[in-house]
Amino acid sequence: MTDNKAKETESTRESEAQKPAGWIKPAIEFGSLIAFFVAFQLGGIYAATVTFMVAHPLSMIAAKKLLGHIAKMQWFTLVVVLLMGGLTLWLQDETFVKMKLTVINSIFASILLFGLVTNRLYVKTLMGSALEMPDHVWRVFTRNLISFFLASAALNEFIWRSFSTDTWVTFKTFGYLGLFLTFMIGHGPLFAKYMPEED
Repeated sequence: MTDNKAKETESTRESEAQKPAGWIKPAIEFGSLIAFFVAFQLGGIYAATVTFMVAHPLSMIAAKKLLGHIAKMQWFTLVVVLLMGGLTLWLQDETFVKMKLTVINSIFASILLFGLVTNRLYVKTLMGSALEMPDHVWRVFTRNLISFFLASAALNEFIWRSFSTDTWVTFKTFGYLGLFLTFMIGHGPLFAKYMPEED
């Protein structure tokens, strides 16, 4: 009995040791965005565009190596980043890189809306392992997320068309992230009801 407990304790310690540090995941997710902001401050929008086009695939490689997997959304984002960034550099028109956030949010909203109409809860597929919510709650959260994505797309269009590139870069780097964190924190009480209990 004592030997079994010792083995379980040793196994737990080994699994905990193999887990990546808590800062690694956010560093991977937001590293390319911070690199974009720094490159813009140093070299302007085209330098920032090139930096982001390089940093995003590097973040995917880091995710595979350190976290063991690459999220599906990262693959989708990579396609949009390379497409809009490539057009920006080829045509020397910063409009395309500014519209990237609009395109990504609009497509995310469309995918989730299609899922609702066809009774597919894509958000549940992505987050179901962390939250055990009934389907009607997932539908409410999905509708809210669709509204957030559409509102973010509209806000991005308003900002890049109405303000300077500096203002837009600040919004893209910090404003959008702040809005998303606020959105998720606002759903904290809802998530708390369905968080799986740990032994």
